[in-house]
Amino acid sequence: MTSLKNDTFLRALLKQPVEYTPIWMMRQAGRYLPEYKATRAKAGSFLDLCKNTELATEVTIQPLDRFDLDAAILFSDILTVPDAMGLGLYFAEGEGPRLPPISDHHGVAALDAARVNDHLQPVYQALRLTRQALPADKALIGFIGA
Repeated sequence: MTSLKNDTFLRALLKQPVEYTPIWMMRQAGRYLPEYKATRAKAGSFLDLCKNTELATEVTIQPLDRFDLDAAILFSDILTVPDAMGLGLYFAEGEGPRLPPISDHHGVAALDAARVNDHLQPVYQALRLTRQALPADKALIGFIGA
């Protein structure tokens, strides 16, 4: 692993002095980019894109090919965690994510936290691949559960 050559973003997070205000943007993977749209179409679905390590890495890096940002944001979704627990996440076309309701303690008991680590391996692998693919002057922001 290459050591980070630009730690401006990390120093700013630690409230240390920096030469400039680092730049990153919420949602910078941006569904507005034509290359994102093409990669998303190749994946087949949003959830499949989250679970495909190579494609998730690709869309994480795409904004940095266009803009001089200080950090990349790992492409994933916080809902991969309840999905990994067996909740049954799905995406309704044009409406977004859907999770079946849990109406009693039996529904909670049916969730399997023990399987989360195994089911999130594609996210962990995307993290490793992205860090390897990123230039050494770019930080990586991410979130993963377990």
